[in-house]
Amino acid sequence: MPLRSRGAERGGGASASRGDEQGSAVVDFVLVGGLLTVFFLAVVQLALVLHVRNTLIDAASSGARYGALADRTPADARERTADLIGMALNADFARGISTSEASFQGIRTLEVTVRAPLPVIGLIGPGAALEVRGHAATPG
Repeated sequence: MPLRSRGAERGGGASASRGDEQGSAVVDFVLVGGLLTVFFLAVVQLALVLHVRNTLIDAASSGARYGALADRTPADARERTADLIGMALNADFARGISTSEASFQGIRTLEVTVRAPLPVIGLIGPGAALEVRGHAATPG
């Protein structure tokens, strides 16, 4: 009796190997789709983190420029920064605002520091993990 391969017993070698792979396209689709979804969400989250950081930097810089005007005080700078952050993001991001006078290359400046949560999942994240500063030259 001659030796026969399993594929020959089923009715052909090529069709038998295709039968072993039946359903693998579905598994491939699920695995690749899941990976692409995770990658897409990571890119969106990175974009959100950069948006929050840039918004805080802009608010701190604008608040510092506002507070450095001749008829304004550092308290006005804090208030302006908090208003800008509250309008653009959320009031929770405007809780850690401080002002101080600093010297930069011999020039007196008003420095506004914002400490805010770092958004890790959506806008939720550890508090005061993100710190940005804005500066403006003070008159005088």
